[in-house]
Amino acid sequence: MLYLDTRVKGTKINNTTGKAVVMKHKEYVTGVVTGVLAATLAAGGLNYVHQNQSGSVLADSAHVEKVEYLEKLIDQEYLGDVDQDKLAEGIYAGLIYGLGDVYSRYYTAEEYAQETATTDGSYVGIGVSIQKNKNGGVQIAECYEGGSGKKAGLIVGDVITAIDDTDVTDMELSEVVSLIKENKDKNIVLTVQREDEETPLQITVEVTDVELPAVFSEMLDDETGYIQITQFTGVAPQQYKDAFVDLKQKGMQKLVVDLRDNPGGLLTSVCEILRDILPEGLIVYTEDKDGNREEETCDGKNELHMPLAVLVNESSASASEIFAGAVQDYGIGKIVGTTTYGKGVVQELRQLHDGSAVKLTVSNYYTPKGNSINKVGIKPDIEVKLASELLNKTEISHEEDNQLQEALKTLQ
Repeated sequence: MLYLDTRVKGTKINNTTGKAVVMKHKEYVTGVVTGVLAATLAAGGLNYVHQNQSGSVLADSAHVEKVEYLEKLIDQEYLGDVDQDKLAEGIYAGLIYGLGDVYSRYYTAEEYAQETATTDGSYVGIGVSIQKNKNGGVQIAECYEGGSGKKAGLIVGDVITAIDDTDVTDMELSEVVSLIKENKDKNIVLTVQREDEETPLQITVEVTDVELPAVFSEMLDDETGYIQITQFTGVAPQQYKDAFVDLKQKGMQKLVVDLRDNPGGLLTSVCEILRDILPEGLIVYTEDKDGNREEETCDGKNELHMPLAVLVNESSASASEIFAGAVQDYGIGKIVGTTTYGKGVVQELRQLHDGSAVKLTVSNYYTPKGNSINKVGIKPDIEVKLASELLNKTEISHEEDNQLQEALKTLQ
């Protein structure tokens, strides 16, 4: 999976996003070092480090001895409880962290399940995200519009303490996820503790396929359509197609695409959307460390034939920059806003045998004219900053959005 995204912070566990099987590390029963070496050398996708690279970390006995010493030190001196599995996960994460690349990362099985659901844009669940509650159970952190959870009456802040007859107060998030997922296409009864309610609520919710919205659209006037893409997920292309058809039926003759604050997403996703916009030719190409080049192209059969403006800002990154760069290179629309983030590298996400995964930066990407935007960004054709009085507002109307108003002027 080729992946384009600027997010580098920790992820929030979604309540039913597990696409990978969560497995415990059975290798760790004899200690952290033994478990780490066995698991690392057996983890398909990492064993080449030891076999093919001279001077690798695992080939140096001094490194192994140092880890053994630290393990003994922890065993003898550390005051708190020690979770051997978490120590091992920390070593894996540290190996990738040592690259000094903010885009490369190691994921535990739980984190990988969340990551794939986020990038895919769909999962099996009840349309809410959850987090661990300090007093037991899991707390709802977000309810998605249109999800079965919200329809059933769940709200942010609710604490789930049981699912059907199973107490979940001491369960890990991954266990709660699995419990919900195994009831796909069925109704489950949640025992919910709600603030200001003395008696727990019993709420029946259907477990279904949930699709997260990534595309939002509306008509701004009788002939101008507006499509906002918040992330290039796996479901975004079809959502874009549906939005475009709907706007055309409503009389759209001009289009604004809003990519502000879009952190990126999947390479396949942005290219699929651009195939409904660009003329025949190159969309983007990538080159790896050995100079191997891969191209994404467009046949031009669905080229957009109407005035186009694309809104970007400093948080538009990766796949958003591929989109803006291609539109700008072909001159088929105006880029409006501020210079984009400047992420011109591609990551590959590989799952390992135990459900964990590693994301590594594997190539650079270039716009159709061969421009690299890494640490440079896309400079808009029309540069306009968001008005200072709007910077701290949580909601901005279209009328007061000076960047959008400038984009509309370019369509006249």
